[in-house]
Amino acid sequence: MLQQTTVPAVVPYYEKWTALFPDAASLARAPLRKVLKAWQGLGYYRRARNLRAAAKIIAGRYGGQVPADAAEISKLPGVGPYTAAAVLSIAFGKPFPAIDANVRRVMMRVLDIRGQAASRQDGAIRPFLESALSPRSPGDFNQALMELGARVCRPRNPLCAGCPVRDDCAAFKRGVQEIIPSPRERRTRRIEAVVGVIERNGAYLIRKRPERGLLGGLWEFPGGKRERGETRLAALRRELREEIGIPSRDEEFLVKVRHAYTDFEVDLYAYRCRLGGEPPPRPGRLKWATPRALRRYPVPSGSAKIIRHLERQGAA
Repeated sequence: MLQQTTVPAVVPYYEKWTALFPDAASLARAPLRKVLKAWQGLGYYRRARNLRAAAKIIAGRYGGQVPADAAEISKLPGVGPYTAAAVLSIAFGKPFPAIDANVRRVMMRVLDIRGQAASRQDGAIRPFLESALSPRSPGDFNQALMELGARVCRPRNPLCAGCPVRDDCAAFKRGVQEIIPSPRERRTRRIEAVVGVIERNGAYLIRKRPERGLLGGLWEFPGGKRERGETRLAALRRELREEIGIPSRDEEFLVKVRHAYTDFEVDLYAYRCRLGGEPPPRPGRLKWATPRALRRYPVPSGSAKIIRHLERQGAA
């Protein structure tokens, strides 16, 4: 959960997750929809899929115990060098340095390594950490470095005056800590999308996204991206025709929500509408869900905001 996500954001999810899935066996048995629903809001849903897949292996092959061997734990889905080193050092006291984004930034400054903070820098960082790693408390050592990067050696305005390794920091001695690592140029794209909130007999039509790709396996209101030159209503009618085989009619604007992803932002326009016919049966892909049932489906954050809007209106 802490991959790509901050500790304050993770804590409530972690507490809920461990209550639902207290061990590998319970997670391995859980339906994927329940797992994705418990993860809803954390993003990067492949992490949840990998956790469940790893739990199946741990429960079936290792008797419910996470393997303490580096080669074996690295075979688990979603376990890369950082996760393996963090688990092995913190849970099992094994001497493996864990290099996350915070540690990478600290060490690039300490060693005066120029360039962007990417995993390609780890080849120069790891040998130093292996020599400095505490053999008695490798987990404490790794967590201390992570905290140092999170709280003191920050990306911007590092608090060098209170840094415990300031005297050993080559970047500080040269006065270049503010420009190490080199900043990344990130251009945020903005996408406009439209969805139809289609109600029939007290239930809403939702569709399941493909298992592979962004937000794979989540459920959402049908719709999609507005193409260049299209009006929003034209985009909605086209998307519904492509996805369901039937265009919309009697459209009425409902709400606009915005959600930010790593590299782009989405302005999502929701319209109440009706269909010009009966959608074809697509078991497992299209469903009519009652307001109560909607709460059980894992949905993207944009759809969750639309559902909350419906609830505030007393319509869901």
